[in-house]
Amino acid sequence: MALKLIIIGAGPGGYDAALKAASLGAEVTVIEKEGAGGTCLNWGCIPSKIMKHSADLMEKIAHGDAFGLSGGGGVTVNMKSLMARKQSVIASQQKGIETLLARAGVTCLRGTGQITGKGHLTVSGEKEGTTELPWDNLIIATGTVPMPLSSFPFDGHRIISSNEVLSLTEIPESIAIVGGGVIGCEFACILNALGARVTLIEAMHRILPLDALEDACSKILTREMKKKKITVLTHQTVTAIKTTATGAHITLGPSPFAENLKASEKAMTTKEVSQVAVCIGRSPNASALGLEHTGVTSDHRGWIQVNERMQTRDPAIYAIGDITGPERIMLAHVASAEGIVAAENIMGGSRDMDYRAIPNGIFTMPEVACTGLTEKQARAQGMNIRTDSALFRTLGKAQVMGEIAGQATLVSEVPSGRVVGVHMVGPHATDLIAEGTLAVAKGLTVTDLVETIHAHPTLSEIMMEAAMVASDHAIHGSVT
Repeated sequence: MALKLIIIGAGPGGYDAALKAASLGAEVTVIEKEGAGGTCLNWGCIPSKIMKHSADLMEKIAHGDAFGLSGGGGVTVNMKSLMARKQSVIASQQKGIETLLARAGVTCLRGTGQITGKGHLTVSGEKEGTTELPWDNLIIATGTVPMPLSSFPFDGHRIISSNEVLSLTEIPESIAIVGGGVIGCEFACILNALGARVTLIEAMHRILPLDALEDACSKILTREMKKKKITVLTHQTVTAIKTTATGAHITLGPSPFAENLKASEKAMTTKEVSQVAVCIGRSPNASALGLEHTGVTSDHRGWIQVNERMQTRDPAIYAIGDITGPERIMLAHVASAEGIVAAENIMGGSRDMDYRAIPNGIFTMPEVACTGLTEKQARAQGMNIRTDSALFRTLGKAQVMGEIAGQATLVSEVPSGRVVGVHMVGPHATDLIAEGTLAVAKGLTVTDLVETIHAHPTLSEIMMEAAMVASDHAIHGSVT
C-alpha cells in the first residue's frame, strides 16, 4: 500500500513537494484554502513583478527623449487594465500548476486542513462540508500573512497591507510605506514610477537591513531612490496614525534602534499622505492547524521548528517554506528546495537542506541581489578574505540601456580565490546573480570566472569584470 502523504498548502514548496513525492510513489493529497501557487503567485512574487514590469516601462517611456524617442511623456497608468493583466497571468499560472498536479496523480482539495490526531485530519470547505482524511506523513506549507502594526490595524482603505497594494484600483497621490525591507523597497520603487509621491520609513540605520546583504548595496539603492524623488527616512518609526476622509495624518519619531542622534533628529514630525502601507514583515499562518494534537513545536513567535531534514519534533510531520521562519530564509525558491528535500526524506531518502548558496533577488529599481556570505559574515567565520567591486557603468550594454547605476562585489577567500559571496545592485541583478550562486555553490574561484568567456556586449560581463579586479588583473578599473 502506498504511503499516504498530505500536504497543507499549495504554494511553491507545497506543490513541488507533492510532485516529487508522487514521482517517488506516494499517494499525495494537497489541501489549499485559496488558489494554487500560495502567497508567491497570488499575493507576492508574481503580482508584484507584473506591477514592476509596468513601472519599468513607465520609466523608460518617461525618458524616451534620451533614446531618440519623442511624444511619450503623456503616458498614464490604467490600473483597471493592469489589474486585469495581473489576474490573467495568475489564472494562467494556477491552471499550469493544477495541470501538473493532476498529471502526477495528486489529489487536490479546496478547504482548510486541521490535524485532529495522529494519522487523522479534517478538511473544511465552503461547499463540500467536512472531509476526514487518514495520513502517514504530513508536510505543513501554510506560509505567512502580512504583519500589522499592533497600534494601527489594517482597515483596507487608508492603512493597507501588501495584499491591498497589489490590488489598488488607482495610484494614490501620496503614500507612506512603513518598513524599508524587501517588500517596502520594492513597492516604493513601483509606486513612485507609477506616479505616487512616496515616503519610505525604516527603523534601522539603512533600508534593506538584511544580514545577508552588503551595506554598499543599501547605500547605492538609497542614492538612486532619492534621485527619483522618493523620500527615504531611516532611524524613524511611526508613533501615531490618524485617518481622515481624504487620507492619513502620521506622526514620526526617533527609532529605538537609533544611537547618537542630534537634537533635531529626536524631534517628532508629522506628514499628510493619501494612504499608509504597512510592510514590516510577515506572521506565521499556523493558528488553525491543530498543532496541539501533535508533537510539533514552535518558537516564541510561532515559527515551526524543524531540523536540517525539514522534520519537526513530531517524526511523521515536516514543515517547509515561510512557516519555518526568517532564520531559514523566506523565499519561494527556498520553499521549493525544502519541499523536495522533505519529500525525498519522507520517501526513505536522507538529505539535508543546504542554505550556503541561496540567491536572494530584490526587485527594486535598480535591482538588488546577493548570495553566499557578506564580508562581515566571512570574517566572523575566521576566513581571510578580500572584497572587490566593478561598476556597471564600465559595461557597454549598461551604457546602451542607459542603466549605469550600481556595482557587483565579490567576496573571495585569500589566497585560494574561492568565491564565498556575491552582492549586486544594478540592471537585471536578479537574473545575473545566478552565475554568482553557481560560483558559491561549486566553490569556483575568481580565476574560474575570469577564464570563462562572457558574451559581449552583455550585462553578464559584470561578473567577469569583478573577478578581474579580484584577481588583480582589472582592465576597466575597480571600485575603491
